[in-house]
Amino acid sequence: MGAIVTALGTMGAIVALGWVLGRRGTLGPAGPAVLARVVFTVATPCLLLVTVARADLHLLLSRSALVTALSTSAVVLIALVVLRGMWRRPAADVTVATLASSYVNAGNLGLPLAVYLLGDAVAVVPPLLYQLLILAPVAFTVLDARAVPPEPRTADDDDGAALPGPRRRSVRGALLARRVAGRTLRNPIIVGALSGLVLAALPWRLPEVVLGPFAMIGAAAAPLALLTFGMALAVPRTTDVQPVRRELVLVVLLRSVVHPVLAALIGTALGLTGELLLAVTAMAALPTAQNVLVYAMQYGRQQPLARDAGLVTTVLAVPVLLVITAVLA
Repeated sequence: MGAIVTALGTMGAIVALGWVLGRRGTLGPAGPAVLARVVFTVATPCLLLVTVARADLHLLLSRSALVTALSTSAVVLIALVVLRGMWRRPAADVTVATLASSYVNAGNLGLPLAVYLLGDAVAVVPPLLYQLLILAPVAFTVLDARAVPPEPRTADDDDGAALPGPRRRSVRGALLARRVAGRTLRNPIIVGALSGLVLAALPWRLPEVVLGPFAMIGAAAAPLALLTFGMALAVPRTTDVQPVRRELVLVVLLRSVVHPVLAALIGTALGLTGELLLAVTAMAALPTAQNVLVYAMQYGRQQPLARDAGLVTTVLAVPVLLVITAVLA
């Protein structure tokens, strides 16, 4: 468990530095928003491109990948049913809360955990690819759809008003779908992940001299996201920026308890044992990724929830992982 403590300590030091910068106002009032935008539009896309381009896509067909996909999808479904079906929360808020429940810190904490606890970094690849290729594109499609402003009226709209009701709704729906698709395909996170997927599928690899600049910029994604997280924690809390308590409780329970339990049960049902079962369960117990806060800030939705979920699940990560290791190791 020394690896977990070391990884968490490193992350905590960077978050603390961000908190100091935020309290002192060193980067000005717009500092957190600017850092979040740099992470979202530049650093993270570069990191995703390089990570996916270097990944072995055959891992997507393994039993461990299937356990990751099934357990994560189950968490997403539970979050959607409760948040949208029962509590009637807005779609954009539900999307961010669902990401906080299912999007794990595979890069910052998962990688050292896989290397030192399991002896192989390959364990982090299935959750990382599932998040980059499935969760992120779907989430950003919803968020971008909600961010599409009302379309100004034109002469074509006046002409279309004469169409029958179903035909008019069909035309307007097609126009909205095109606009949403255009925004989604211009989303830097999705562009980075899809570009990396294309490169990974090629029968040859790009030389390191080409990927090197992307890798160097991508290396800044994690520390900048942690700094952004720390600066967000430094913002004085008032009654109008507190997360809804029941939503925070739901997210923490799904992230720290339900997901690892589901991964262990599904993995056992699919015949995983020993280190393979330990790997998928440990990856499912990782805390909420700090990038979720970056995404929340980018779209202006659920920042308090993303901030507090990242903090609480990170604090709980050590005892949860200790229990998992004691039971399955």
